Amino acid sequence: MGVVSTPLLDEARSIFTDLGYTVTELGSELRAERKWRIVYITADAPDEVSEDVDLRCFVASANRATRLRDDLLDRAPDYDWAVMSLDGSGTYEILHPQASQALPT
Repeated sequence: MGVVSTPLLDEARSIFTDLGYTVTELGSELRAERKWRIVYITADAPDEVSEDVDLRCFVASANRATRLRDDLLDRAPDYDWAVMSLDGSGTYEILHPQASQALPT
């Protein structure tokens, strides 16, 4: 499998690493592991994603994140998910399906 190299995934890798996760590449996505948690990180939302995981984080640019969250709410996938809104400067917001608004970091 090829090396993951997109600005969104590179920024997400840095954020998850700073949070103490061990991050590995899995084709076109990342796998972040810390203690018992394993989070699969995907840039934007592909048409199809594997639903055999418990936690998934979709990363999107700040101008696309709310639309992506709304799309995922409509899809109602059968796993726990969140959208990480990235602004390109290392600042991010987490948009979770049960939250009524973004949670600042």
